This record gives sequence, C-alpha cells and structure tokens, in this order.
Amino acid sequence: MFSTGLLLAPGLHGGFLFDDYGSLPVLGDTGPIHSWATFWRYITSGYADPTGRPLALLSFLLDARDWPAIPFPFKRTNLLLHLLNGGLLALLLRQLGRHIQNRFAQHDSSPIDKAALLGASIWLLHPLFVSTTLYIVQREAMLPATFTLIGLLLWLHGRRAIQQGRTTAGLMEIVAGLGGCTSLATLSKANGILLPALALVIEYILLRSYESAGHPATAPANVKAMRHGIRWDDNKTYRNTMLLFAWLPTSMVAAYLLQQGWSGLIHGISSARPWTLGQRLLTEPRVLMDYLTLLWMPRPFTPGLFNDQIQASTSLWSPITTLPALCSIVALIAGSWRLRQRWPSLATGILFYFVGQSLESSTVALELYFEHRNYLPAMLLFWPLALWLCDAYVVTVKITGRSHVSRATSRLAKPALSALILLGLGLMTHARATLWGDSRDQAMLWAALNPNSPRAQTYAADIEIANNQPQQAIARLQPLLTKYPDQVQLALPLISAECQTGQIDSATIRAARLSLSTARDTGALLANWFNQTINEIGTTPCPQLTYDTIDSLLDSSLTNPYLSAIQGREQDIYHLKGHLALSRGDAQTALNDFNHALDLQVRPAIALEQAAMLGSAGHPRLGLIHLDHYDAERNQEAQPDFGMPRLHDWVLRRQQYWPREIMHLRATLQSDTTRQTSRNP
Repeated sequence: MFSTGLLLAPGLHGGFLFDDYGSLPVLGDTGPIHSWATFWRYITSGYADPTGRPLALLSFLLDARDWPAIPFPFKRTNLLLHLLNGGLLALLLRQLGRHIQNRFAQHDSSPIDKAALLGASIWLLHPLFVSTTLYIVQREAMLPATFTLIGLLLWLHGRRAIQQGRTTAGLMEIVAGLGGCTSLATLSKANGILLPALALVIEYILLRSYESAGHPATAPANVKAMRHGIRWDDNKTYRNTMLLFAWLPTSMVAAYLLQQGWSGLIHGISSARPWTLGQRLLTEPRVLMDYLTLLWMPRPFTPGLFNDQIQASTSLWSPITTLPALCSIVALIAGSWRLRQRWPSLATGILFYFVGQSLESSTVALELYFEHRNYLPAMLLFWPLALWLCDAYVVTVKITGRSHVSRATSRLAKPALSALILLGLGLMTHARATLWGDSRDQAMLWAALNPNSPRAQTYAADIEIANNQPQQAIARLQPLLTKYPDQVQLALPLISAECQTGQIDSATIRAARLSLSTARDTGALLANWFNQTINEIGTTPCPQLTYDTIDSLLDSSLTNPYLSAIQGREQDIYHLKGHLALSRGDAQTALNDFNHALDLQVRPAIALEQAAMLGSAGHPRLGLIHLDHYDAERNQEAQPDFGMPRLHDWVLRRQQYWPREIMHLRATLQSDTTRQTSRNP
C-alpha cells in the first residue's frame, strides 16, 4: 500500500474539478463551520439523493471548515481512504478464501492469503481508479465501498460464528454488518444500499456452491451442523435474519428499479436528458462492455470525466455494437449462473460486478457513463485471476464434488506474470496520477481523447482563455459549435474568447442566441457566466459586449421550453435580468425583475440576495420594498422535497436562521435609507 501511495502522490497537487465546485462550496455557505449551529446547517445541506449524503459531507470537514479552500488536504484524504479500501479488500478476500478452505481437508492457507493480497493489489493499483481517488467529490463513491467492505466482513464473521454455535454473537455481527453498515453506506451515497444484494451474491454463488458441491467436507447443512454441535434452530435463525436484513432490502431495491423503469417508459423522464429511458437501457450494455474492456485491458489514459460524446442507442442496430453488447452481457450473467458450481469464484466476481452496477446502470435516469461507477463493483473481478496465479485450490469445484487443485506449469512463470501485471499497472497508475497533478496537460489530453465532447473542449478552451490564448480557444470551439448548435457550454465561452481578441463576430452572438433558446439544460453555467460578464461590461476590450447584447441573450433563453420546465432556471434568468438592469442604473426595472424572479419560486435565500444587491447598489429603500414583497408572498413557499431537504428546512426553522438573517439585513437597509434621507432631505 505504501508503494501505491507513492505512485499516486503526484496527483495530489492537482486542482478542483467540475462537480467539486457543486458540492464543496457549501462548506462556507452560512459561514465557517465552527459551532453546532453551523455544523447542523452544513451536514443537512446535501441535495444529491434523498439522503443528501451526510457522511460524505461530514468527511469533508476533515479537510476544511470554510470555503474557499485548497485541494491538497481533500485529495490526501481520498488517497488514504483508497489505501484503506485496498486493505479491507485484502481482508475480505482472505476471509472468503479461508471460509471456503474450511470446507476442504487442506490446511495450507498460504496460497489463499497470497491470492487475497494479489487480488486486492491488482484492484488497488488499477489505473481506472485514479480518477475516482483524485477527483475529490468522488469520495462519495469511495465511502460506500468502505462501509460495504466492513459490512461484508462483519456478515461473514457472524455467519461463521453461527455455524460454530455462537448464535447471539453471530446475529449481532450480521445485524451490524448488513443493517448498520448498509445504513452508513447509503448515507454516503445511494448505491450503498446494494450491500445486502452483494452479500446474497457471495452467499449463493460462492459459499453455498462449495457447501452443496457434494464434497465430504460440505455435507448437507443440517447433518453437518449437527456434527459440529449446531442446532437446526440456529440455521433457521440465520435464514430469518437474512430474510430481514438481506432479502427484504434487496427486494425493495429491485421494486424501486422496476418502478423507475415503468414510470420512465410510460411517463418519460426529465427533458434535460437528450435520450429516453428506453434508449438508456439499450445504451448501458455498450457502456458496461466498455467498462469491462478498461478493467481487463487497462491503459494509462482514458477519456476521464468527459463522456458526453457517448452516442445513445436508438435501436438494437443503431449503433451496430448495441446488439452484440447486449448479447455479451446476457451471456456473461447467464453463463456465470450456469457455471457457478464449477467455477464459483469466477461466477461470483462477474455477478458481484453486475449487481454492483445495477443501481447506476439501469433504470435510474443518470448520465450514461462515469468511470467511478466501477470502483466498488470491480472489487472481486481480479480475485479468480489471483487464485490461479497463486495456485489456490478454490479456483474451481466440479459439480461432482471433487476439488480441482490448479497446478502451475512452471514454478517461475506465474510469480513472474504476477509481478509483471503489478508492475504494468503501477506504471500506468503513476503516469495517470502525474497527469492529474497538472491541470493544463490534463485538459489538453482530455480534449485530444474526446474530440467530440463539448465538455472536454470547453474545459481546454477555459484553460487557454485563462492563459491568454484566445485564438486557440476559438479554433477549438467554433467547429464543435457548428456541429452542436444547442450547446451553451460552447457558445458562451466562444464569446469570452472572441472578446479577449477585441472583436466578437456577429455570427457568434447569433449562435449564442440559438443555443440559449434550444439547450436542454444550462446547469450552473447560465448564472456563472452571465453574472461574471455583466460585472465586466465596460471593462473588456470588445465594444460588442454591451448591456443590450446581454439582454438579448437572456431574452433568447426565456423562449427556451426546456429551461422553463426545469425548476429554478426561469428564476435564474429573471434574477440575471434584474442584475443587468441594476448594473445599467435602472433600479426600478431591477426591482420588478427581482420580484418576478421571487414569485417564480418563493425562497428566503433569493429574496435576501436580491435585496442585498439593491442595497449594495445604493438603493436600500428598494431593497426594503423587495423584502416586503417576500413577506407578502412567503406563504407561497413550496414544501421541500422529501428526505434531507426537508430535514435541512426543519434545522433552519429550528434555528430561526432566515428570520434572523432577514431582520439583520432589514436593519442594515433601514439604516442606509435613513442616512440617504438625511443627506437628501
């Protein structure tokens, strides 16, 4: 593990990326987290998943308690967590091997232990997981893996305790593992709820395959149990416990996925997605096959975080790889089930992988492709290879019950191959980590590997604009905008790049209007770009960037039917129009736009922000009028969504947070108004 840390160390010097800016700034949303009040406001502020992922948020407090912050401590903690997961995986593989070993008449456990260490090392050193480890926000993918590994270890230990007659202790460990750790994993990210299903895969594909193979050491459970002094009632207790803590949550997850599929196919999904749920279901087999290719034929550099160029499958033949990928996935799953008694460890690795992918790669309408989705599912994939390389007998068990001991054809060939695999993985991981430590090289390589990705090209263009290379950015963005005219993330940075040269082409403005009127979703880019650009009007070298130009772009976005269907987007636009009017000195129009923005979604946060903007611009009386408008409409506030948002709202109300903030702002605005009146009687 020490060597893995050294190989990944160059990546610790990289910066924040993309979703980091969506999750981490909440560290300073309500001030530094130095009291219980600020702690509870922060820990309940998550919006991803119904749970809000509070344990992931809690872990970020190890690295910073305010924002802005520096990225190094966050990345360091991610690396330590990755190393911890590698150690836990080695323990899990060792325990699985030892559990199976006890079913046979062999006593030499060294091949089992070596295979556990090798299987965990292959996973730990795999270059595909560099992006998970060094992408700070993906701690949300790493923590569920940690709790899943701990949960499986506790469950296995409790299972063995029951077999040895220690029923009470065993049950407590199973409840802690499948109950407690599932809760902790789910509070880190929703896919943590798959822990019970993963335990069932191990139970029925690996453990029971050996127990029912007919070997003398694996006699029927009741006979064997009586021979070791275990009462049949204890086995019944175990079955009931598994029904409650494994089968019940697994059935609930399956029902949820079916419900999501039915709803998505019948009623459709969010208009922000450029594909239907049916198209997603056709596409995911291609995605999974690509994942498996990267896992078994690793390479140092991959498309990374940019996968928006993935073409959705529209039928079994479009693209042509859809049907072969689907058939391959079905064959892998069916073949693993069919051969689970002959090759249990191999079948377990494959089925563990697909069950681990079931939440994020099926009917939930998430984005199509992300590398970090392999982090937990791939944990058992390399164990069968390690068992073979270490000459461990548990690679295969024939249905007749005879154990097949794998013999090395050469005493040197397999150790040499093992060393070569680890060396190759280590070199690729080091190369990729080095890239993650250099933001500019990373952006340029990702752009080269993803020529048709608007995100990749925009990221590279942003780097070029920041380095005063606008011509390179223009050359990068213009062709792709012609190909993808609805991509706001191309059109707006193109305006910035051309402005840096001193001249914005009128065709670029027209293209931006078109993209704003047709984009499916603009995300945070809409507010970020316009707020920054409005503040820069009059200070830029391009005369075409005027208030009227910005106003026309915002008007184009108001005609976009997709944006009007997404909660909060239309409010953002009217808020920006108010900001624009305020910047050009038209305070009354700004007040009208701010009031309209507030009416679209009554929220105290937006009322405070807009009233403060009016006060800061020298119009405290209008700021008070805006707060009065909020008071008149506050009964129209929508009920927060079920889950963490509702709990967060309860915390704020319990602390009287918004009333105190409004009272403080109102007092400030009233004082400023009094001073203005006294100066201008």
